[in-house]
Amino acid sequence: MTSSAIREPDRRPRAVAAAVEGPVLRVSLADGRELSVPLAWFPWLEAAAPDLQDDCQLCEDGLSIWWDRLEDGLSVPRLLGLPEYP
Repeated sequence: MTSSAIREPDRRPRAVAAAVEGPVLRVSLADGRELSVPLAWFPWLEAAAPDLQDDCQLCEDGLSIWWDRLEDGLSVPRLLGLPEYP
């Protein structure tokens, strides 16, 4: 007898766009939702110069947002209070 593991589809929220706009981080998710998160939640990002705030990229197929020059990033699932890994 053989068995195979049944894998659940990965339903973690994924970003398709992210940008700092004034005092908030705006994140557009693949499922159509949009988040507006206060920069005050992330002092390292709030204190950065505007050109550094704007220099972000999506990583891990949209599971994270990374600021290379700031050497820091955010987990998209954690922005919604979800675990990073299923």
